[in-house]
Amino acid sequence: ARLAIDHFSRGNPSVGGGWLAKAHRHLDGQPECFEHGMLWTMEATVRRHGGDLDGSIELAQRAAALARRLHEGGGLAMAIHTEGMAHIAAGQVQQGLTLLDEAMASVLAGELDPFLTGVVYCNVIGACLEIADLRRASEWSEAARDWCDSLSADSPFHSLCRVNRAQVARLAGAWPEAEAEASLAADEMERSDAGEIGSAWSELGEIRRRRGDLEGSAAAFERARAHGVDPQPGRALLALARGKQQEAATALRSARDGSPSVPERVRLLAASVDVAIACGDLVEANACAVELRAATAELATPSLRAMADHADGAVSLAEGDPEAALSPLRRACAAWADLHFPYEHARSRHLLGTAMRASGDEEGGEAELRAAGAAFERLGARLDVAAVDALLRPDGALPAGLTAREGEVLRLVASGKTNRDIAVELVLSEHTVGRHLQNIYAKIGVSSRAAATAFVFEHGLA
Repeated sequence: ARLAIDHFSRGNPSVGGGWLAKAHRHLDGQPECFEHGMLWTMEATVRRHGGDLDGSIELAQRAAALARRLHEGGGLAMAIHTEGMAHIAAGQVQQGLTLLDEAMASVLAGELDPFLTGVVYCNVIGACLEIADLRRASEWSEAARDWCDSLSADSPFHSLCRVNRAQVARLAGAWPEAEAEASLAADEMERSDAGEIGSAWSELGEIRRRRGDLEGSAAAFERARAHGVDPQPGRALLALARGKQQEAATALRSARDGSPSVPERVRLLAASVDVAIACGDLVEANACAVELRAATAELATPSLRAMADHADGAVSLAEGDPEAALSPLRRACAAWADLHFPYEHARSRHLLGTAMRASGDEEGGEAELRAAGAAFERLGARLDVAAVDALLRPDGALPAGLTAREGEVLRLVASGKTNRDIAVELVLSEHTVGRHLQNIYAKIGVSSRAAATAFVFEHGLA
């Protein structure tokens, strides 16, 4: 059964199914034993990944009942944590968390062998991160770090714990630490051919995206995809940062159609709101925000409600109603601050400052924008810093001392036009366009059209 789970995690469902069938055949006709419960637990995991959440819960409960009859504490912890993860995937968060906490009590009591202890640690921390419960994830991650220190150097759990620690550090705003952990985990997993390697590359790509390292993010996301993981919504948000709005929208629609778990769908919807607004599709943005609000009301966790508030504010602002945006954005800011999510807090302050200025409160809006910019600066979120700086620049001012004409040329370069295309559009000679480009490159410190295009998006000039 363990071999089956390993193959399912590597994207080999046929091989995994074969090992499950082999496990069933070995147990046929045998009296009730620990192995029956473990097999049902493994099958419950497979069903959860396949979207059959009711079937997953039923099998996990059957395994738990058997473990109680046999007085098997380890088997019971495996079964109830598996059931808890299925409840969370179905949106029944509080019920799921109660089961996860009970399973972790068994782990701390030493009722599981080292392998199963590692499985429960990784799964519980992953589930907490999926619903953005940073407090729980941090506590269990520290406990897992202490446990990992007792293992041999060749244990796969060192790398798996690194991925979890990277996610916790990213959400807490410790991005250099997060990138170091994720990068080391990816390297270790590449050498050991670990089944979870796609998650390490996905996390590394997300950290780099937030830091504004778009090329590094793209490379990491491609490695994740090569290992069977589609890193959404990060990959779509990366496309958006590169000015590929329609590509981002298409990718998110496809991901939402793929029967994701409820928490995963919430993250996809939140990203879809941003992408739809960038595409100018306010009908789609509003529809995603409405669905997001309904989903987060059901999940009832502070972080996910803050996502919905942020999305509601973003839609109202895009629809030209900044007054309506103020209340949800203030709620989002308060929630993110209370939860200690610095990047999300800064993003909501960015929108709040924009809405306040649009509502006529110039002084208050500028103060919020400056606070958001300072937070982005501390985090190292350079694209977000540039976006705030663009809002705070005097009307019409361009960065790096660019002239208005140079700004026009630079925007056309970023749109993919050749020198000849630009000359025709601006009624200039190609020689003049070339001279403008030389001056632009010197001012912004780049030497290629690709780097100049990146400058455009980094500084909000598109």
